[in-house]
This record gives sequence, structure tokens and C-alpha cells, in this order.
Amino acid sequence: MRGLLIVNPRATTTSPRVTDVLVQALSNELDLEVTVTTHKGHGIAIGERARAEGLDIVVTLGGDGVIHEVVNGLLTNGVHADLPRLATVPGGSGNVFARALGLPADPVEATGHLLDAVRHDRTRRIGLGRAGDRWFIANAGIGLDAEVIDAMERQRRAGHTATPVRYLGTVLRQIFWTTDRRNPRLSLKRGGQESIDGVFHVIVQNTSPWTYFGKWPIEPCPNASFDTGLDVFALRSLDTTNTLLAARRMIMHARAGSNRGSIVIWHDVDAFTVTMTVPTGLQIDGESIGLFSEVSFESVPSALEVYV
Repeated sequence: MRGLLIVNPRATTTSPRVTDVLVQALSNELDLEVTVTTHKGHGIAIGERARAEGLDIVVTLGGDGVIHEVVNGLLTNGVHADLPRLATVPGGSGNVFARALGLPADPVEATGHLLDAVRHDRTRRIGLGRAGDRWFIANAGIGLDAEVIDAMERQRRAGHTATPVRYLGTVLRQIFWTTDRRNPRLSLKRGGQESIDGVFHVIVQNTSPWTYFGKWPIEPCPNASFDTGLDVFALRSLDTTNTLLAARRMIMHARAGSNRGSIVIWHDVDAFTVTMTVPTGLQIDGESIGLFSEVSFESVPSALEVYV
């Protein structure tokens, strides 16, 4: 089989040693080419090339960001039966996609798992989400979520490592000192139903968990799955009490005591739209995408074949 290994050398836990182990192992099973991403968006171009050249398998070594880019490249012209199969070895800080597929967190163990999957042709088809013209593998967020991601990206560009403690500090600063907690900007609309207005923050999940705090899963929508439509978690209040209740739901996986008036939860949704009164940040798979006034979301079943 013809394969391509795409390495993000800037990913949190990727190292030359892990890359060497992966290259040597995969070269015994595949006619392998190795390429390294050099800038934001490079993975999209590489994914497009892999699709155009009709490769059998594309392997990523990095975090959710490089997988997101490669998937968007593979699916530039939409879903097709002859697309390369996707495999991933976790090398980022969150690795939500890899963990949701049940892959080992350790990259060396994940490599052994991948080799066994290739030898036994062990794959599954998964559904993906779309936000406007962008595909997403795990999640998207509008409002507070995107603000936190944007703040973290600025810190990483300044040379700081994306640790759980740094994420927590960034979240607290955004909620209590930066985010406008009085004037909601967002509205949700699906099908023929009435619009839900007065929304501050929207999380969209294609799988669960949404993310991890270290090894601890954060689960706004625990029933989200690659085999169903999209799940939505929206906050209509960011006052201290309701924010703490929402955090308790997500972190402690608790349901008791939640204020339903402040939280909107949708499960297995085919399509919906978020509109903003002022341009608001959007993040997709942990990457800041920019400011938008409207984003249409949809679920695309069985969009991609992946090794598991």
C-alpha cells in the first residue's frame, strides 16, 4: 500500500525520536513517504495532494489541529468512496480524536496498535461535521470557547506550552475579566422551530468528550458520537452561579442541580444555524478560525474511513 506520514513537528508531545520509531515501523508495512508541516494550513494542501495522487493511507503524527487540516484537504471535493484511509498517532496535548477512537495515548503504543490495524484491515467509517465550508472531526465552538482558544494560540506564539494549568487560568481570565457576560450575541435555529435567542456560548460536538483537562474528560454532551448527528451545548447565562453549574456538569459529569433555563442541549441534530449580532470568534478542532456573523452546521454521516 502507498502511504503518507504527515508530521507536525510543533505538536506538544511530538519528538524526533517518536517520529523515527513511527517511520521505521510503518516502512515495513507501507510504501511510505514522509512530509513535515511547516505552517498553518499546510496540512490542507498535503491532504489535497494525497487525495489527488490516490494514496491508500494517510497517517498523521500530531494533535487534532493537523488531523483537522488533513481531513479538510482530503475532503476538498466532498465525500468519495475512493478517498485515502486515515490513521493517526497522537502527538498533541488533547488528542481528542485519537482518544475518541479508542487509540492508546502513548505514541509508541499507538504505533503498534496502528500496525496491527493495518495488517488486519481494521477500519470503521465515521461521521464528520461541517461548519460553513470547513469540516471538523471532533468539535467546534462559538463565543467563550473560541475566545479561550484564540488566547491560548497567542500564548503559544509567545513561547508558552499549552498545559492544563495554563488552559484553566486562561478560561478563568476570559470568563471573569474579559468576556462580556451581560450582552448575549448568539441565536440558535434549526428546522422549523423557533429561534433560541440570548445565547452567550455554543459548543458543537461530533464525538465525546469535548476535550480533556489533562487525563480528565470534559463532557458537555456525553452522548455525542461519530455514529450520530451533532450534539449542541449552549449557555444562556454567564453569571457566576450558572457558570459554576455548567462547569460542574462538564467536569464532574453531574446532572443534578443544573438550571435548565440557562442551558440548551440538543442531541443527534442534522443541521442548524448560529447567528451573531456582532462578528464572533469560531474555533474548530482546537484551532481559531476567525470572526463570523453566521455559521451553518451540518452532520455528514459515514464521511471518512479510519483505522482503529
